[in-house]
Amino acid sequence: MGGGAFILVLAVALAESAAPAERKCQLSGLWRNDQDSLMEISALRDNGDFQGQYLTRVTLSGGCAQISPLWGAQQQPGEEGWPTFAFTVRWDKFSNATAAFVGQCFVDAGGKETLRTMWLLREAVGSLEEDWKATRVGRNVFTRKRTTKEKILPNLSALCEAVSSPAP
Repeated sequence: MGGGAFILVLAVALAESAAPAERKCQLSGLWRNDQDSLMEISALRDNGDFQGQYLTRVTLSGGCAQISPLWGAQQQPGEEGWPTFAFTVRWDKFSNATAAFVGQCFVDAGGKETLRTMWLLREAVGSLEEDWKATRVGRNVFTRKRTTKEKILPNLSALCEAVSSPAP
């Protein structure tokens, strides 16, 4: 084997051994789910805590949604770099409901990051007799949305607020 061929084989072997480290999933950033809702997660703290904002495109009332705060925590990723996490969203200003999401972050062979989640949504009801219909369960798949460094959700929510406010 010539020197050039050896270097090529060595380079391929090193690249393959480095590939798993490059496939670590980062929660921070902008995400879009299969319902076209957007979630923006700020940088994670050293202890795994994070916060962010959520703009749903699906509302219980059918009205215009606004940005809602989210808070969560991530387990420290293992060797694969695919952490589990949980977060809650308080549907602020337009609904009397709260949602709790749990999930895991994955990266496929092509480098595409995906959050696979399940959620419980609790809507306030007026009586104990209505408790049976107050909790919903579902799944969402989020994919990373590439953006600039600036915050995106406040710009999108302004459009919603303009539509929902009464005309002068």
